[in-house]
Amino acid sequence: MSDLVASIDLGTNSTRLLVAEVASGGTLVSRDRQMRITRLGQGVDRNKGLAAEAIERTMAVLRDYRAVLDRFGVDPGRIRIAATSACRDAANREQFFDAVQSTVGVRPELLSGEEEAAISFRGATADLDPALGPFLVVDLGGGSTEFVLGTSGPDGEIWGAFSADVGCVRLTERFISTDPPAPEDLSAAISYVDAWLDEMLITIGRLGETATVVGVAGTVSTVAAVEIGLAEYDRDQIHHFHLTKDAAEDVFRTLATEKREDRLANPGLEEARADVIVGGCCALVAIYRRLGLDEMLVSESDILDGLAASLI
Repeated sequence: MSDLVASIDLGTNSTRLLVAEVASGGTLVSRDRQMRITRLGQGVDRNKGLAAEAIERTMAVLRDYRAVLDRFGVDPGRIRIAATSACRDAANREQFFDAVQSTVGVRPELLSGEEEAAISFRGATADLDPALGPFLVVDLGGGSTEFVLGTSGPDGEIWGAFSADVGCVRLTERFISTDPPAPEDLSAAISYVDAWLDEMLITIGRLGETATVVGVAGTVSTVAAVEIGLAEYDRDQIHHFHLTKDAAEDVFRTLATEKREDRLANPGLEEARADVIVGGCCALVAIYRRLGLDEMLVSESDILDGLAASLI
């Protein structure tokens, strides 16, 4: 029987699955990778709890994922489920974890921001030449953004990590109330991100030694897809795409000045992301500007891959 491992990421905006085979040398070969936008973090920033409808959306997807795991015959002991920002903030997370365990057979692990950063770093840098490091991995999610600096390879180490309560869903719910967004709301969102970046710059030293910045998660991938003009998702075109600051700013200007229905005409933008992508862009351009970045290397390998690799 093939040596299979699996990981599930219960994110603020999306619920994702990876089933991978452990090949010779301990490398992972993807057998199935799925993503569904479930908006688990709906209202968490305001209510500090997971909404009933958000839980049901997520559980419906997890029932589908359980069928996938059964089809592949993945041993429950070879599955990791990670819960991140939305669940960190939710007072009713244990009830949700009970439901997940009952459905999938594995209890989610509540990751701290620093743990999330370390696992994302491992996944994002696994297939990169260590000589391109040191790496700064920026994981811009729905509820939080993780920054982690370090080196990869057999002797790799993490030099510093920081988690900020900044993400596409959180920024949208907190600052964006009109369609299209008002300029003052966009400025407020960017200023909020800047305040977190102040703290990040103090917390993580040695940022000046960064050789390659790697961007992961839905906002970064979506901006890259819109820049490329992908009519349909193509992992190979997005993975390791060089997303320049100028391109990110251009996509931001386009999406932020359009109504939601008009945004959907942009190839590369999924309908389910159309209402939160501008909030994500606020965070992304703030990071480019504040860190003085010319470009990011987009990675479609992330926390899912890091979780799976930890099971080898």
